[in-house]
Amino acid sequence: MASGMTELCEQVNPCVLLEMRRARPFPEMRRVQESWVAGAEKRALLWLAARTPQWIGPDHLTFLGLAAQVGAGACYALAPWNRYALLGVIICLALNWLGDSLDGTLARVRQQLRPRYGFYVDHMVDSFGGLALMGGLALSGYMHPRIAIGLLVAFLMLSIQSYLATHALGEFRLSFWRFGPTELRILLAVGNLALLWKPRVHFLGGFYKLFDVGGAIGLAGMALMLVFFTGQNTVRLYREEGINR
Repeated sequence: MASGMTELCEQVNPCVLLEMRRARPFPEMRRVQESWVAGAEKRALLWLAARTPQWIGPDHLTFLGLAAQVGAGACYALAPWNRYALLGVIICLALNWLGDSLDGTLARVRQQLRPRYGFYVDHMVDSFGGLALMGGLALSGYMHPRIAIGLLVAFLMLSIQSYLATHALGEFRLSFWRFGPTELRILLAVGNLALLWKPRVHFLGGFYKLFDVGGAIGLAGMALMLVFFTGQNTVRLYREEGINR
């Protein structure tokens, strides 16, 4: 029905269609955030939002998050020449958390929500940021480029799954099996500290790069999540839209 109305408006008067698109509300969605640190993180973000200077807006924080993630990738790329650049990665990860997590909270606290704009921009920023981070890791020498590329592909596929579920189910999942972006940042920061001490580890009878082992385990976990949630959502949609025979 909606499609038919859209086609009719497009045929009769394109200006009417444009106005309909402008006025169209963003569909209601349920945010699913069940990560280990979600409660403490929410309290911290509300505290920070209440104390953020008025001249700093959500868009400034979004840009900070992207710049910090690009900076983390650059630090990884510099690590072959100076391993202490790994400490710069940790600083960038902290700034990325601040910008990426606080922008939405600040918009909600100040009643400056732009749901469609925020949803689109935030997730395109995440995609570009993920590309920069994994690109830096691929150049760092601490992780095999194929594993870095595999992690990037898995991240993008999980993102696609999440966006499609948001549209089809009205449910935006921010964490998978109690792991969300903040937990991943913490793991990555701890891994960077471990790299300074022991870049190679003994695993399954051989010696391997620490981040190759961690990356392979992470890749397997992300692939399992992708298969599980894709199957779960497919079954749910099939049952909700069953055809009477």
